[in-house]
Amino acid sequence: MHIKINGIQHIGIPVTNLKLSEAFYEGLGFENVMSTYFEINGNKGYVSMMQRDTMVMELYQMPEPELAEIRQRGNGHVDHVAFDVDDADQTYQTLKDNGYQMMEPAPVFLQFWQKGCKYFNIVGPDGERLEFNEIIR
Repeated sequence: MHIKINGIQHIGIPVTNLKLSEAFYEGLGFENVMSTYFEINGNKGYVSMMQRDTMVMELYQMPEPELAEIRQRGNGHVDHVAFDVDDADQTYQTLKDNGYQMMEPAPVFLQFWQKGCKYFNIVGPDGERLEFNEIIR
């Protein structure tokens, strides 16, 4: 099996106060290069991509009631590592054909970035979530 991974695209971190977290990362030299929202069960959550050189941190604030769960965890954690790929559909099929545990039934489109992106996740041997993400150009 061969899949092309260009590098780590971003590291996703759930936060409880997006504005506070943006300011924190700005203090470390990161710049907000994209902000938008997403919906879960009709409730809005918010996301910001913070970039410094080639490093990108995805900060996202879940909507209630999911946000309450994040507040209760007591300490932070990295939610996922995202790999940059050229073709999410092809990568998805290759991994699925080779027996990897897929978390979505197909790559998901989001209206992030200028033209959108496609992503999907697999589950690692210890339950870690690995995202494969194609920014549509």
